[in-house]
Amino acid sequence: MTLNIMPLQFRIEALWYGRHPLTPLLAPLSWLYLAALACRRFMYAAGILPVTRLPVPVIVVGNLTVGGTGKTPLVIWLARYLQTLAYKPAIVSRGYGGASQSQARRVKPGSDPALVGDEPVLLAQRTGCPVAVAPDRVKAAQALLRQTDCDILLSDDGLQHSSLARDVEIVVVDGMRRFGNGRCLPAGPLREPATRLDTVDLVVAGGRAAADEYLMEYAGLPVKSLDGGEETELAGFAEQTVHAVAAIGNPGRFFSMLRRNGIDVEEHPFPDHHDFRRSDLEFGDNAAVLMTEKDAVKCRRFGLENAWYVPVDVRLPETFERKLKDLLEEVGHG
Repeated sequence: MTLNIMPLQFRIEALWYGRHPLTPLLAPLSWLYLAALACRRFMYAAGILPVTRLPVPVIVVGNLTVGGTGKTPLVIWLARYLQTLAYKPAIVSRGYGGASQSQARRVKPGSDPALVGDEPVLLAQRTGCPVAVAPDRVKAAQALLRQTDCDILLSDDGLQHSSLARDVEIVVVDGMRRFGNGRCLPAGPLREPATRLDTVDLVVAGGRAAADEYLMEYAGLPVKSLDGGEETELAGFAEQTVHAVAAIGNPGRFFSMLRRNGIDVEEHPFPDHHDFRRSDLEFGDNAAVLMTEKDAVKCRRFGLENAWYVPVDVRLPETFERKLKDLLEEVGHG
């Protein structure tokens, strides 16, 4: 399965993050995409398409590029930080990979990822906050306001969902890959032009930050067995060969992190939100299997032995905390 999928991913990455000869041929399609984007923005600005303002502050976390940049760890950090400020946060998400088509669904720590998506389940597990998913984030947010006593909302991957009014916009940038060739879809990885950064409140960069960005650093936590019964340090796998499994937007980031810890990695990348089968994780030997925490949400049911997941937290500078706190004070509490 992997061998059939990955060549396409590599070709797309070569197109977006390298100097691929096909890029100029796709440029006219990018111009059409930009025209459609501009038309959509005008319709929201003119009131032709409705924008819903909620009675609580809304923080949107998103990115400009297709693929993973570290939004989920940042949302977890934000939820915990807001709790220290005496807020009662709730989280709305699209629920990619889940079965929610129109109605909002509440997400519990034990919810089925096949119904609500893998990232929302992880958010519920790690934050303890109310979580709801729906293709229409307004519906998800309204459901949370009816069902809980939340007084602030986090919209995960909601930057391009203009129907929900927001008070604070935070963009997450992959500090290593940045914006690739700088083109919009489909000739490049950008969902919106890079100039969109000029209009947001905060820009967070993972790995490496520009002068006007806040550096987000990853902090590894103790590695846990897939069944949750054991815990060990990542250093315990140093100088071992492991099967590294990742179905995230940028699997290479996970593999590189393992290698930086002295681990010999046999890579098994899958598409983001991949619907795992047990056979995907059976490699015919006794080597340990290491996966991301997001993938573990979907793989626990297999009862695999010698399979582990690697949780991560993020650290942000105090200057980011102060700036966010100032922005929220301008908006008002609840």
